[in-house]
Amino acid sequence: MISKEVVLTYEGLKKLEEELDYLKRVKRREVAERIKQALGFGDISENSEYDEAKNEQAQLEARIAQLESMLKKAKVLDDDEISTDRVGLGTKVKLFDLEFKEEVEYSIVGSTEADPSQSKISNESPVGKALMGRKTGDIIDVIVPDGVIRFEILDIYK
Repeated sequence: MISKEVVLTYEGLKKLEEELDYLKRVKRREVAERIKQALGFGDISENSEYDEAKNEQAQLEARIAQLESMLKKAKVLDDDEISTDRVGLGTKVKLFDLEFKEEVEYSIVGSTEADPSQSKISNESPVGKALMGRKTGDIIDVIVPDGVIRFEILDIYK
């Protein structure tokens, strides 16, 4: 399943714990009730409701197992140990896009909690990799499918 260490912020850890709790306490009951209702429809050999509920149960249990494995291997970033001298996991970065002449900000997180729509990028993504270890004032080139993006690092903070 998950073989490597899972690096999380405290916020990311809480989010995974909440999801696991919800799946175990709420979703399991809902799916079990759907299976019970589907069994009431009779012959399970031609019972699509039963098949769907069993498939949902399998997916639910797989996600629960995945979350449990991730949480066992979790390493939570200690906010006090996060340095803002250089870009690293747990830092936030203000960049200037030299092509489009606009500022962008990203939080650098582990791949588990990456969410580009929330400006959380993975340290393993092309931009994240290019930023890691760099300092304020550095200009970086990031190779992306559309070509190369150039950024200047304006600020690194928590």
